[in-house]
Amino acid sequence: MSDPSQLESSGAPQLTVPQAISNLKQTEDTGDRYYAAWWLGRFRVEQPEAVDALLVALSDQSDRDTDGGFPLRRNAARALGKVGGGNKQVIPALIACLDSTDYYVREAAAQSLEALRAKVAIPHLRSLLDGGLEAAVPVPGKPHLVQPYNAILEALGSLGDDSSEAVSVAVIEPFLQHEMPQVKNGAARAMYQLTGKGKYAQILIDTLSCDDLQLRRSALLDLGEVGYFPAADAIAQTLAENSIKIISLKGLLERQIQAANALVSDKTCKVMSLMDSLL
Repeated sequence: MSDPSQLESSGAPQLTVPQAISNLKQTEDTGDRYYAAWWLGRFRVEQPEAVDALLVALSDQSDRDTDGGFPLRRNAARALGKVGGGNKQVIPALIACLDSTDYYVREAAAQSLEALRAKVAIPHLRSLLDGGLEAAVPVPGKPHLVQPYNAILEALGSLGDDSSEAVSVAVIEPFLQHEMPQVKNGAARAMYQLTGKGKYAQILIDTLSCDDLQLRRSALLDLGEVGYFPAADAIAQTLAENSIKIISLKGLLERQIQAANALVSDKTCKVMSLMDSLL
């Protein structure tokens, strides 16, 4: 668990673990409950009582936004991806959240299932892509598509090699043609993770030279997440914050150390040199 005393230096209101759990359980102040769910995840409080309280919050009815969404459920789902790995009820509960009427609950659940390496969720995640590219359209009056496609695609790519991997590839590949760059990049990342083919990672490298800074940042993080070594020079040269480029290169470095089972190799030395140049 991270040290909750860090809250003082971060400027966030101070809580103790018992206070956070108590605030999450009470129903009078939805703001306190919302913050407590975030706090327990931020500081990775894995105590069984905290995880149990977050599981209860996944079915909360009291905290509703003006669009009928469930803000507390969103924070609880996010937090469980950080603290719920030791509780057997967490993954089934998050899978159930993939059927939520709240887009952002579904998004948080997909991200947390990815973080928990929940391969059992693969069939359900794939089912959210039913209808393919034609169904991946905006919701009228909303700032998002009908599904959190980025989170779903990235989770499927990371969870990867189940017995039906070929099914995932067939389902994901059409999304490379989506008109939204974020969705296209999510599909490219997943396709590289599932197939190991560099042509998909090249789509992310190409994004590093686009005009949209946020897309460049996202592609940097994606390349770091998949550890694609041929992207090293392009990452270092991207017009973006050095801090993000270093995070991306760190992902490449970790992958090369793992692959070579050694800290020092030609590839690790190159990545470390690029990181040093950005410091």
